[in-house]
Amino acid sequence: MHTANIHEAKSQLSRLIKMAIAGEEVVISKAGKPIAKLVPYLDQTTPRPLGVWRGKVKIAEDFDQLPSDLTNAFQGEAP
Repeated sequence: MHTANIHEAKSQLSRLIKMAIAGEEVVISKAGKPIAKLVPYLDQTTPRPLGVWRGKVKIAEDFDQLPSDLTNAFQGEAP
């Protein structure tokens, strides 16, 4: 693992990116405390399958109905 402070990260970004692409963990720190991790971007080439939750989730007919007192509150009306 390589740790770089913010100044190093600014001035050596290309080198740090090459290290991350090569598989090395690069942590950027501020005042000695880790604040970010540099990792390679992995493009998801396969689309997510559709319908994975079909038959596993049931939505009630009235799922979007609010009680009248809550509806009135959203409309600024007194209870």
